[in-house]
Amino acid sequence: MVMTPPPFDPELAAHLEAIHEALPPTITPDMIPAGRQMNGGSFVPPTNEELACDGLFEVEERVVPGPPDAPDVALLICRPTSAADRRPIVYSIHGGGMVAGSHRLGTPLDWAEELGLVVVSVEYRLAPEHPHPAPVEDCYAGLLWTVEHAKEIGGDPDRVILAGGSAGGGLAAAVALLARDRGGPRVIGQVLMCPMLDDRNDTPSAHQMAGLGVWDRTSNETGWSALLGEARGTGDVSPYAAPARAGDLSGLPPAFIDVGSAETFRDEDIAYASRIWQAGGVAELHVWPGGFHGFDSLVPQAVLSVEAREARIRWLRRLLGE
Repeated sequence: MVMTPPPFDPELAAHLEAIHEALPPTITPDMIPAGRQMNGGSFVPPTNEELACDGLFEVEERVVPGPPDAPDVALLICRPTSAADRRPIVYSIHGGGMVAGSHRLGTPLDWAEELGLVVVSVEYRLAPEHPHPAPVEDCYAGLLWTVEHAKEIGGDPDRVILAGGSAGGGLAAAVALLARDRGGPRVIGQVLMCPMLDDRNDTPSAHQMAGLGVWDRTSNETGWSALLGEARGTGDVSPYAAPARAGDLSGLPPAFIDVGSAETFRDEDIAYASRIWQAGGVAELHVWPGGFHGFDSLVPQAVLSVEAREARIRWLRRLLGE
């Protein structure tokens, strides 16, 4: 059955043609190398000077121990220069479909500036060269170091928040599951922005948005196949790779989950929030009408984008009681 896709927000839709020049809706495996070389617009990794925002932040990069028998992990640390006491930490995991991206992209410095947060952004190994569990284990190892050394970087080890968008949102959700199941750090919240959660890639929204918007069903197959190989879509997929596979979503930190109504991940993200509630947990869900994948970073000036960013800040403020 052919399903009619929901419409894009008109203000956002006006920018899709330009977005598609750099980021087509459909990504196939042969396009991964070129995608990693994109160096225009939103995809240019900022320098330390740019991240410092005219002196608002002290910026440094640390190389810390990785998972057992694996390479070290790079962490980008941005801390407010004006903070007099230990501040909450946002542990940020970048997007890129599991196959691209950098810890210098998508760093939530707007949250840090508004709320006085320390941001730690992790660089993880990418698929297909490094399939599961390499990416999530790198992210977990970086979290362990961050909590253990929180005071050293001006942060509060008892107020750490996981955050990520797209693949980074999926990895943040997976790290929350790992921390729960391994008795690891007790993070206080998770911000999952249009998270990539389900390798089965067979929801109504995935079918609706085929060939449309940003990161369609074929792109999703590309990313998941790179991470999981032939296991993708089978019964052999770990919940630490695809959090939608988790049988138990109880005991997780409060979650903020948002997603566009006109994107592949809509239905799996709604389902994840619903299952957190069904397990007795806490989640706030936003479905932005007419939003395509990553709309708020790709068209930051749009009214819907501004509203989405403000909603996250409000949630963080409530979570932190500040």
